[in-house]
Amino acid sequence: MSFAAPDDHESVRARLSARRADTCARIEALERDFDAIVEANSLVAVDDEHDPDGSSTAFERAHVASLLAQARDQLLGLDQALERLEHGDYGRCEVCGRAIPPERLEVRPAARTCVHCAATRPR
Repeated sequence: MSFAAPDDHESVRARLSARRADTCARIEALERDFDAIVEANSLVAVDDEHDPDGSSTAFERAHVASLLAQARDQLLGLDQALERLEHGDYGRCEVCGRAIPPERLEVRPAARTCVHCAATRPR
């Protein structure tokens, strides 16, 4: 049973695809930032103990790596949401099977659970 009405199906696909394109662009930008940090760091002497910028460079590299991992996770979630849309399962809670409120899907288009199940699910 499909939870997206046929006329809404295309608008949902367009919204997911747009978010996916934005996420891909963000990943590319973060990859360039990460590569630039690594390259800049390779041009200086590596002596974190005596380099006053060593710890901030390491923090910046870790921060960008974390943002990159989050963006890749978001891309995976969007790809999975597009698959669920194709199979007619988009908008259905994977835990209880009820419809996920449209407001939740607007904010979190890759949501797999309704608000109730997300709040009660063990982490």
